[in-house]
Amino acid sequence: MYARSYAPGQELFNAGYFADCSDIPGVKQNFSAANLAPWQMPDGKMFAVPFAAVSHAAYYNKTIFAKEGLSVPQTWADFLALCETLSAKGYTPLANGVADEWDILEVFYLAFLPNYVGGGAERVAYESGAKKLNDANFVASFQAVADTAKYLPKGFESVTYNDSQALFNTQQAVMFLDGSWTAGVYADAPFEWGLFAIPAPAGRPTLITFHPDMAITYNKATKYPQECQDFLAWLASPEGAATASKALPVGFFPMISAPITLDDPHANEFLALNNGKETDARFVWPKFLDLYAPMNQAVIKVLKGEQTPQQAANDMEAAAATMR
Repeated sequence: MYARSYAPGQELFNAGYFADCSDIPGVKQNFSAANLAPWQMPDGKMFAVPFAAVSHAAYYNKTIFAKEGLSVPQTWADFLALCETLSAKGYTPLANGVADEWDILEVFYLAFLPNYVGGGAERVAYESGAKKLNDANFVASFQAVADTAKYLPKGFESVTYNDSQALFNTQQAVMFLDGSWTAGVYADAPFEWGLFAIPAPAGRPTLITFHPDMAITYNKATKYPQECQDFLAWLASPEGAATASKALPVGFFPMISAPITLDDPHANEFLALNNGKETDARFVWPKFLDLYAPMNQAVIKVLKGEQTPQQAANDMEAAAATMR
């Protein structure tokens, strides 16, 4: 069975459903410490074999970019200027909406949040309370949300995730901040499209949200533990991971340390964005999963103009303080 990363998976292990996978051959040897951690208990026990990660980036219409003489932005200011140029030319710059709620947090805000607050080490500081979620960097991240509102589709409040995909696929919107799992949706798009890393403010490094999404484990109560362990040992081997990766949808990436060759050019384009950049999981997953709902609502309120960036950040710190 599949195992979600961090707290959702830990809860099922603690409840006795997931088996202990710590001694599966290859698990400790063939995955990095960073890729083991999302499926590891505080005492070091593994409750699953890491399987696939997903990435986040900006999809963009290369055909329109070429037609209008536009280039990929290198800083957040460049990105906003690009949106302004597209808007002035009559285009809808961004396809994202908020009707389904989850997507504006996961594929929009959490995709670029590390550009403002930093990667894993800084995230840990926020989790411990050494840094506060209403500091200047967090306020700036919510200001970035506010700055994009006028570039979303008209009536974005009622635009669903599927609507967003359709807006990009029919060229009614030029860009779409989204996850790698959507890449297959545009396989037959009647235009050229590509990807770029959502850029950081000038003077800050651009980071990539590369999220550990799923692992595979087995039922602790199974009558066939040896067969399960044998399968997972194969999955934890370079051969098994390479074979299994070919059955994954486009945009789900193997997590094993061995090099894996992907067939889809856009999948490789996604992975290439990681080169030379720090990556981290979605900010709330490791320790702040209870912050998911309030942060989701804060992003929506800022986009709608119902809350200032400072107010949103203050609410996030107040909520986080109860979780530390």
